[in-house]
Amino acid sequence: MRKDRLEIIKKIEQIRESKILVYITGDRLGAEASIAEDSVRPMYEHLLKFGKVKNIDLFLYSRGGNVSTPWKIISMLREYCETLTVLIPSKAHSATTLIALGADKIIMGPKGELGPIDPTLEIPSTGQINKAINTEDVTAYVSFMKEKVNLNDQAALSQVISQLAQDITPLTLGTIYRTYSHIRLVAKKMLDSHKEKIDESKAQTIIESLTEKMFSHGHGINRKEGKEIGLNIEPADEELSKLMWELLIDYEKELDLLNPIQFNELLLKNEEIELTDLKIALIESLNKIHYFRNSIKVRKIRQIPEAPQINVNLNLALPAEIDVSVIPEETQRLIQQLLQDATGLVTEQVREEIIRQSPQIDIQMLAVRGGWNEG
Repeated sequence: MRKDRLEIIKKIEQIRESKILVYITGDRLGAEASIAEDSVRPMYEHLLKFGKVKNIDLFLYSRGGNVSTPWKIISMLREYCETLTVLIPSKAHSATTLIALGADKIIMGPKGELGPIDPTLEIPSTGQINKAINTEDVTAYVSFMKEKVNLNDQAALSQVISQLAQDITPLTLGTIYRTYSHIRLVAKKMLDSHKEKIDESKAQTIIESLTEKMFSHGHGINRKEGKEIGLNIEPADEELSKLMWELLIDYEKELDLLNPIQFNELLLKNEEIELTDLKIALIESLNKIHYFRNSIKVRKIRQIPEAPQINVNLNLALPAEIDVSVIPEETQRLIQQLLQDATGLVTEQVREEIIRQSPQIDIQMLAVRGGWNEG
């Protein structure tokens, strides 16, 4: 509950002599959220309430998101404080790690973890699902062919690049290179924003470690490993660790993070459902709270036969003693219309039954409403 969280936030502010700003994007299975530019505006409202202060601590929990957003957040926070610190009780992956790079200090709890900052791109596919490719995978492929397969001949390397271009279009390769360069530029700007300037060689070591030297995007970087690569990480003491963890547990309950949405169970009796008012992210301080609420439609995807032929013939058999010719013309037209309506209804019911009995191959989720609102 917010009342309980505010008490914890007050205690952390007293210990840290700072203002606490919380930014959480949930990772509840089926209702995931990510860092995005739309969070900057509500975050600014909290900063306006702070005014310019000496210390701001940004409490973070997120699996990542848009890599262009961290710089906007950090540059905005810098306008309102002299010293910026991030508090990480648990997951702060990908773009969240980029945000952490922009802080003067990173305070991590025992379970805190950062992650590599190599972004993943969605590549349009002819199928229903786009392909995801990590930008570092492309350079790793070329390095593998050169270093492990010992392909150093220019003609052979040209052939390798040609084969790569058959699966990934040249324009996509260009996008990958721009993203590759952009992520390094953003990371460098983050490190350069520190109150105490970081040595150039140390900054490059940090960037390389978080991009090409981490061979798995899912690798969790604990506080010991983060300190080893040069990050200004400070372990939270016992009291602060306890408070940070209690605060995170409350957010887990608030966003229902530990309760996956069981879509198959929800769709047992329905082809389509709508889940409304899902809280998937929040921004909080002592002054106010903003939620990102989402509504999604979920439906079964079935392998339906192409253009199934449905022929329904309904005939009205009258008793033999009734002479059709004596039935009024208006009544005959009414009977004919009723037969046509019944044929259409039965045809639609047969079509629905064909769909219902077709094999289910996937579940589709479509966000229909969503946005940040206060309170």
